[in-house]
Amino acid sequence: MANFAKPSAPRFSVEVYQNEFLPEGGRDVHAIVTVTSTGGAAATRRLGRDAAVVIMVDCSGSMEYPPDKMRGAREATAAAIDTLRDGTAFAVVAGTHVAKEVYPGQGRLATADPATRAQAKEALRALTAGGGTAIGTWLRLADGLLRGSSAGIRHGILLTDGRNEHEEPAVLRATLDACAGRFTCDARGVGTDWEVKEVTGIAGALLGSADIVADPAHLAEDFTRMMENVMGKEVADVALRLWTPVGAEVQYVKQVSPALHDLTGRRSEAGPRAGDYPTGSWGDESREYHVCVRVPGASVGQEMLAARASLVLPGPAGEPQPPLAQGLVRAVWTDDLAASTAISPQVAHYTGQAELAQAIQQGLEARKLGDVDGATAKLGRAVQLASVSGNADTARLLAKVVDVVDAVAGTVRLKAKVTDADEMTLETRSTQTVRVKKT
Repeated sequence: MANFAKPSAPRFSVEVYQNEFLPEGGRDVHAIVTVTSTGGAAATRRLGRDAAVVIMVDCSGSMEYPPDKMRGAREATAAAIDTLRDGTAFAVVAGTHVAKEVYPGQGRLATADPATRAQAKEALRALTAGGGTAIGTWLRLADGLLRGSSAGIRHGILLTDGRNEHEEPAVLRATLDACAGRFTCDARGVGTDWEVKEVTGIAGALLGSADIVADPAHLAEDFTRMMENVMGKEVADVALRLWTPVGAEVQYVKQVSPALHDLTGRRSEAGPRAGDYPTGSWGDESREYHVCVRVPGASVGQEMLAARASLVLPGPAGEPQPPLAQGLVRAVWTDDLAASTAISPQVAHYTGQAELAQAIQQGLEARKLGDVDGATAKLGRAVQLASVSGNADTARLLAKVVDVVDAVAGTVRLKAKVTDADEMTLETRSTQTVRVKKT
């Protein structure tokens, strides 16, 4: 493990967990790369000017049914505005089948201070429900506003209560592709009439979080927490750079904690045999990534560097940037069967967490299709994996969908009645993981 940082900047560290031993001819090397950022919280309190935030509020006609959704959205947005640090650039957008600036207007961002916060909250009184839903237009307006800011941290918060019915799916996908890398975005679904895959897809593409707020009364609390998290960010556009030697090739890169995000397809070339994978904005936090590298097969006794994992920030075109931190992934060929067949506890844990998420999603899909046996098998496996890994939060959510007979064996019965909120909460949070148990 190594780390490099200026004293005034957040400090990054990289730790690599793996079983480096392969059998003769073995080729696939798995490692968990743990990245930690610390020491920047005090600096963050002075850096309000380096953040820009756009809050996108669904104002489609369905937000008035029941009326507490629109009321909760206004209160939540006001709470988020109150959480803005002085100096933060911000705007509020109302989203229907079109996107409209609510505050400050005229294609610009306001600078947070007591006066602008009060003006913004007053402007929220004009928010009313009516019209359709075209989320891509909301994101494009937010992107335009944020591109006009020189802030390092550029973030969106998006709230919707319905499906993206007034826009072709391809339009939303193209918008997400265009916005990726320009700003991060947290997405929330309020109530139970929205599409889980749409909301989680937005958050995944823009490296943010996704969640359900089934009861509008809890929106203000959730928005406050989200904005506090944004205000805690202090460095943006951090990339995980993987360098591999001749003959080695990265098979995949997946964020596995605190939530699952497949970054494999997000690679951008970064020089000979190196590629960058986006990680978004960082505050004081730790995340983990599962890296798989395929190396040339070799004979017993040989060893090689399979990959070098570094954290880097963007710099002037053509100028190499020193790494913020780096760690090494190794491969050693052995005829010791016990050594070559051992699985790193960290790799095993996160492989199980990925299987857990997949089992939940497949089980819920089978349940919707009326496939009782398939749903029972998949959700039973999910209960088993949640028990083994100590994922108590997911276990509690599963218990609202199935009756657990034996958690260790994965024996369950489907509940006859399940609320939409419980089913959607389980699906939305299925990709949230737990860290490896300390031993």
